[in-house]
Amino acid sequence: MKRDAISKEDAQKGTDSDPRKKRGRPPRVDTPMEARIKAILKGIRKFKNDTGQIMVHQFEKLPDKTAMPEYYQEIKEPIAIEIIKRKLKRKKYQSVDHFMRDVDTMFNNAQSYNQDESQIYKDAVLLQKETQKLADAEKSKPDAEYVMEEGRLPLPNGILHNGELWKVGDWIHIQNPNDVTKPIVAQIYRTWQDSEGQKWVNACWYYRPEQTVHQYEKHFYPHEVVKTGQYRDHHIDEVIDRCFVMFCTRYSRGRPRGFPKDKDVYVCDSRYNEEKHKMNKIKTWASCLPDEVRDKDYEMDLFDGPKKTKKVPTPLLHMLKEDEMETDEAPKVRWGADNAPPIMGAVHKGPRDENQSPPPEPTPSPPPQPLPPPPRQLPPAPKYETPSYRRVSELDTHMANTPDRTAPPPTSYNNQSQSQTQPQIPQYNPQTVSPAPVQYNQYASQSNPSYAQTHQHGSASASYHSSQPDTRYPQVPQPYRINSVVPGATTNSVRPHEVFRLSEQANAQIPVEIRQQYQQDEHGNVLFFTAPPVDVLPPTKEGSAMGHTARYLAEKLRRKIAMKEKRMAQGLPEDFEEPEPKKMKPEFDEGLAAQIQTLRDEALQMLIDQMQDGTEDIYRDIYGPQWEQGARFEEARTAKHQAGARERLAAAADLMRKKMESETISMTGTGNYLDDLDPRY
Repeated sequence: MKRDAISKEDAQKGTDSDPRKKRGRPPRVDTPMEARIKAILKGIRKFKNDTGQIMVHQFEKLPDKTAMPEYYQEIKEPIAIEIIKRKLKRKKYQSVDHFMRDVDTMFNNAQSYNQDESQIYKDAVLLQKETQKLADAEKSKPDAEYVMEEGRLPLPNGILHNGELWKVGDWIHIQNPNDVTKPIVAQIYRTWQDSEGQKWVNACWYYRPEQTVHQYEKHFYPHEVVKTGQYRDHHIDEVIDRCFVMFCTRYSRGRPRGFPKDKDVYVCDSRYNEEKHKMNKIKTWASCLPDEVRDKDYEMDLFDGPKKTKKVPTPLLHMLKEDEMETDEAPKVRWGADNAPPIMGAVHKGPRDENQSPPPEPTPSPPPQPLPPPPRQLPPAPKYETPSYRRVSELDTHMANTPDRTAPPPTSYNNQSQSQTQPQIPQYNPQTVSPAPVQYNQYASQSNPSYAQTHQHGSASASYHSSQPDTRYPQVPQPYRINSVVPGATTNSVRPHEVFRLSEQANAQIPVEIRQQYQQDEHGNVLFFTAPPVDVLPPTKEGSAMGHTARYLAEKLRRKIAMKEKRMAQGLPEDFEEPEPKKMKPEFDEGLAAQIQTLRDEALQMLIDQMQDGTEDIYRDIYGPQWEQGARFEEARTAKHQAGARERLAAAADLMRKKMESETISMTGTGNYLDDLDPRY
């Protein structure tokens, strides 16, 4: 029968009678040698001096270094009872005699530092003799007298199972009978063998966030676990695999060196108190480890830089009741099998813990966008032909034999529903061969908002089709539409402005530094526009493809008026043109250019001389009087490296050329052509 890691006394403490929630401790599993040492330390506590004080109390701790610095100057190997106990916990002693050497050193230090007439000197002499007697008595007893309860036999060197050695300090996955997909994360604290020869481990459990009770605003790292007070016994057959748990300060810097990449690595930040449902920040990671491995460290493979890990909301947020109040009693976990963590934890709306960092601020929703203004009324296009410029899209339309379509009839404000005024976010349709255009509100004034264009490919010809009226915004009647046929004008009318974006795969092929130079949407996709986002007026010159903006024309008019006023102020005619400045004589221009080139050559030569002098100074510092010989050696080695680099580049170029030749299919050869057979060709 295996030992329960939680005693009956511990199970009776607290308000909840369920012993699985109470704090446990690793079982006591001592070797005969460790049991003898503990018996000696217990035996020397029985001796008292003439004043009734326990003698060994004076040897519990070392003197304060600030109060007695001279003690550490005289005593070269200071030691005390607390240091001896720490070494015993960490398995530093190999035998009783090894332990007795430290005990003798402790008493010899007291006799060496204190005077012969002092009480501590006398106590040290007496305790040293009695300790030796106790050690001789313990060593004379057989090992059978030190067998632990239930016949436990410690296995300090670990357990060999399935070809692997499992020892104290190893991080492991243990079978979880409540959920086979979430094995128990644990660390081995004890290894032993029972009277029947079965091998066991005692491990400290680490809970996953969904196995705890916590405040609903609590955030966790991905793959985070919390240390518990559960120390449970498991048969060695229940151990599934290895894993690793890192402290949060190291998790962002790297991973354990040599640890298999296919194994799970967790991060730990807190201890979990199951009685109070509190998570306390861990200050010292060594305090969470077994005594045997606290002074051991592991090497790491560091990242190039600290890895930023963002906390995520609790996975149990969906379990929060809508009518839950802060004053409600904390919910309870749902238990399953006896020797397993809870099946499911819970969340509550109680006050946040003092050490609980505030959750990240939620991203504010975008403010509602106002309705776009009605399209500006444009004058009718002038009646002239523009045969000198044809759009490719128009040619495609004529080739596809698609008749021109006018815009759908406008709808009035009264027919619009309030629920249709909410703007919709344009989405990319992955089923189309090419990306669909994205319409943006800021360009609504330049195109007809009553319909959208859809760019379709997939056949030999391409055409643009008008979709149904967009009912997102109220429509007003318009006497002129950009994409409608105007009497007296050509069918080559100005298309509405459209915005396109590539597919995710195509967009990812564009380097990031190039994408950042262009306008992008909220997903980082580069936007492509069919026309500049400006308010373009109809062309004013015959034969022009498009007109200038109103801003440009206004600025041009203001400049013309200003020049007219300037000429009138100078008494010049309105059509006066200022003469162009005379060009520089060619002789002077050539002489100046030659002078500049001479100065450039002299500056370059001066720089070369300075570099040569600096190089010689470096060789003098390195090689001393034989710097000339060293310089020749360095030059020869550099020339050798350069020649090797040229050979490698040439070989790479030749390899690339051969590869391209092997991939090139020649279109010439012994093929038969029509002109070879028919004289008419």
